Amino acid sequence: MNYKKVFKTIEEAYTPLSTECQQELITSSKVCVYKKGDIVVREGQFSKKVFFIIQGCSRAYYLKDGKDISDWFTFENQFMASIVSFFSNEPSPHYVEFVEDSTVLEFSKDTVDKLSQKHHDFERLISKIVTETMLGLCERLYTIQFNKAEERYKHLLSIYPFITNRIPLTHIASYLGITLETLSRIRSPKKRI
Repeated sequence: MNYKKVFKTIEEAYTPLSTECQQELITSSKVCVYKKGDIVVREGQFSKKVFFIIQGCSRAYYLKDGKDISDWFTFENQFMASIVSFFSNEPSPHYVEFVEDSTVLEFSKDTVDKLSQKHHDFERLISKIVTETMLGLCERLYTIQFNKAEERYKHLLSIYPFITNRIPLTHIASYLGITLETLSRIRSPKKRI
């Protein structure tokens, strides 16, 4: 595993980490490989793990009245966790599933707490991740509440232009709060005639 490349990516996307902090994170984490379809968190479980996606992608979803509803997607160079369970003593309301074969750097809440107390640069990293997540959730809520289906789809493509090549359309439709049929109409060039 090329940790140097991983930390360079974290530095470019978030903030630099000191050499000492990097070394402690390496010794407190592990590289894991997951297969497409692997579920790492189930609804009702307690999860105190965070994953930095090196390669691949994942999603968090709910099962509501037998329906699979995608809540968010995570791709390369992003952090993923069951947010509610990770930051509270509550069980996860989500399932977390890898949508592609994925390689991740995995570490625990204990590691996050320990490194945050010891290294201000790591604390800054966590603060930036939490801020990015909160802003993303606010933007998603606004988009769902005030934008029409086609606008929501265009907005998603502006964030993840590659998403339709990597995530099944059924998951994209549920994320957008629309049916698969509506998504198909939005994507169809014939509808514009």
